[in-house]
Amino acid sequence: MKKPTLILAAFCALSASAAQPNDTVNARLYRLFTPLTFYHNVSSNILSLNSESNDMDEAVDKALMNVYLNRPDLVETTETQLQESGSLREDIDMPIKQHAELTEHVAPTPDEPEVLPTEVEVTKPKFWTKKGDGFLQFMQNYVSDNWYKGGESTYSLLGSLTVEANYDNKGKWKWDNKLEAKLGFLTAKSDSLHKWKSNEDLLRLTSKVGLQATKRWYYTLQLLAWTQFTRGLKSNDHRTYSDFFSPFNLNVGLGMDYKVEAFNKKLTGTINLSPIALNYRYVGRTLFPDQNAAKPTSYSWFPSRHGIDADKHYMLDPGSQLTADLTWKLSETVTWKSRLWGFTSYHRAEVEWENTFQLKVSKYITANVFLYPRFDDGNAPDDDLGYWQFKEYTSIGLSYSF
Repeated sequence: MKKPTLILAAFCALSASAAQPNDTVNARLYRLFTPLTFYHNVSSNILSLNSESNDMDEAVDKALMNVYLNRPDLVETTETQLQESGSLREDIDMPIKQHAELTEHVAPTPDEPEVLPTEVEVTKPKFWTKKGDGFLQFMQNYVSDNWYKGGESTYSLLGSLTVEANYDNKGKWKWDNKLEAKLGFLTAKSDSLHKWKSNEDLLRLTSKVGLQATKRWYYTLQLLAWTQFTRGLKSNDHRTYSDFFSPFNLNVGLGMDYKVEAFNKKLTGTINLSPIALNYRYVGRTLFPDQNAAKPTSYSWFPSRHGIDADKHYMLDPGSQLTADLTWKLSETVTWKSRLWGFTSYHRAEVEWENTFQLKVSKYITANVFLYPRFDDGNAPDDDLGYWQFKEYTSIGLSYSF
């Protein structure tokens, strides 16, 4: 034990301090509780004959001298070393005060619940997308009677509406539906029988259900159905060549559908291959019995049977088909919409290729160029074009997309 002597000396000094008449503790007591130091005046006070120190000071000096003589190894420093290390700063004579601003009222701390209520918004996924577009366009052509190249003045009006409703569950299934309606009328001075006759007439539904096979391929069941709104006539001819549900075509195909995205998604659409297809065609009008009459009493003449035998109203052909429906945005103002459909029963074939070039003049004004070649070897061939048929028009007018 290193400290017993010092502890005993401190106890003796405290006992002497307790014997003092006053309660003031001598300041020299700190020497007993700080690191042990050799003080110069300890020995001089003890050896002095005229010492004025009190009992407390004598007790502290005797305790320190006892330690100096018996345990000098406990002395850590001397009074000379303490003086050389310096003393407390005396240049600070003003107390340092803290400037604190007090307020009369303190804002109460709000009591927050341990668990804050959270509003959870559940949004129902949108599986259906709907869109559409339409246009109403006009065309007028005037040719004077004495025009050196000849010709005929005509007026035409064309309206079109396309609506789509497509289902996609963002998984494996999709269901695409498109309804197209076109109706146009033409008037010409050379036609003495008809004030107006249709030059564009179409009502068509395309619907297909697909199950995803890969990223872009789908197993697909496709249904096509199309007919027209009104009678199909020719200039200065009493006969009716087509009518509503005459013919009506219904085509069902089983195959695969490919989703097209190319040229930074400027070319989009689908290509459908149906190696197994069934085509149903129906004609409601009955062939007028007397085709040699000079002027029939009604428009019941129907010389074209659209490949159906004269004694029947329908035909059913199994075969294969191809359908491609593409849109190519060639520029910010020019768009090419193309639809290619082909069906073969391996004893007859039909091919239709519809092309619409749309020029966007402004937000609501567009100009259209429509090119429509068609092949059909189910009817009698033409002397000039054979089994090929061709249709074309140019128009300008109002358009709107939604």
